[in-house]
Amino acid sequence: MSGIEPRPLRIALVGTRGVPAAYGGFETAVEEIGQRLVAKGHEVTVYCRTTSAPKQKRYLGMRLVHLPAVKAKTVETLSHTALSVLHMMFTRRNDVAFVFNAANSPFVPFIRARGTSSAVHVDGLEWKRGKWGKTGRKYYRIAEELAVRHADALISDAAGIADYYDHEFGIPTELLTYGTKVLRAPASDRLAELGLEPGRYHLVVARFEPENHVDIIVDGYHASDATLPLVVVGSAPYAAAYTERIADTAASDDRIRMLGGVWDQEQLDQLYANALTYLHGHSVGGTNPSLLRAMGAGTAVIAYDVVFNREVLGEDGRFFSDAAGVSLQLASAEALVEETDDLGVNLRERAAGMYDWDIVTAGYEELAMRLALGHSTRGVSKGKRNPVSWEPRTGSGPVIVTGRAEAQIEENS
Repeated sequence: MSGIEPRPLRIALVGTRGVPAAYGGFETAVEEIGQRLVAKGHEVTVYCRTTSAPKQKRYLGMRLVHLPAVKAKTVETLSHTALSVLHMMFTRRNDVAFVFNAANSPFVPFIRARGTSSAVHVDGLEWKRGKWGKTGRKYYRIAEELAVRHADALISDAAGIADYYDHEFGIPTELLTYGTKVLRAPASDRLAELGLEPGRYHLVVARFEPENHVDIIVDGYHASDATLPLVVVGSAPYAAAYTERIADTAASDDRIRMLGGVWDQEQLDQLYANALTYLHGHSVGGTNPSLLRAMGAGTAVIAYDVVFNREVLGEDGRFFSDAAGVSLQLASAEALVEETDDLGVNLRERAAGMYDWDIVTAGYEELAMRLALGHSTRGVSKGKRNPVSWEPRTGSGPVIVTGRAEAQIEENS
């Protein structure tokens, strides 16, 4: 651990819906990293949004603090984080706080005023998400600048995101990805409940938001001659019109199965593991947990062609950029089933070697130790943007990263 002797720390994880994980990547990361930090001897507090479920005081060794949030798209996250930080101000001081989502960066100065070092996990390029209006996109741009100025460290989960912050602000980030579960002998008994057979369907799992391109996937499938059904798992709490358009296309094609949300994790694991292909349309995030889950399940992936997805999938991914590309990739997958299965096996081994929760947690612990000893990137950048716009690299060329991320990749290779 870079010569730093581990010692027990008080660590807060704030800015997510909390645990048990039942929603997205941040929550899964908190659950997986938090329980491992506890096992390493640290005291971990997770701030959770109040739900109708019974409140647990502890979960997998983590201390849980439940606080309410305003149930509205634009303020739900911020309202909960505000209450979480207020709670932190008047309770026992934490040594380090990991703040998830750059949107929460305005609260970092208050955390630091309590004497707690802070690291902000900046997530993806949130200002590019279609669900945000002009004001929301502007807010996220400002929040990124505030994170650069006030956080003691920035965490990126992909080399493309690290590259973005280096280009935009001239600041290094800590490259800490996600982990995933590796399924080497997956079960399939729960598929019958859905009328599905192993290896006899294609799968999409995503929230219905424009930047996840579920519409392109469904349109491409609809225009294809695919013989296996397309199973679509997901919902859209804030995108009714977009969802209706997808549903209309699905209703006109009896090969498309819309399952809505699937919250039974055992059944969801089986859906991932037994699909012929998993189609992944996410385009503005970094390392996506749903993509890693498909890889860990040993399923071939057809992904939207952006630098983040190429970085994760490497040479064993297959890519599309429009509906016609989806149709072509589906035709290839069904015509060459053995080769498609081999791609899935290769991706599973890639996931096992590169996306391990134990290794990810070791990175968080090492960063926490440095922060507790006074490490900070504050002052490295004034938070002013590069006047030359950043453009993500596309195509199959090498991914280039700079700063600390480069050093970490070299160290782990």
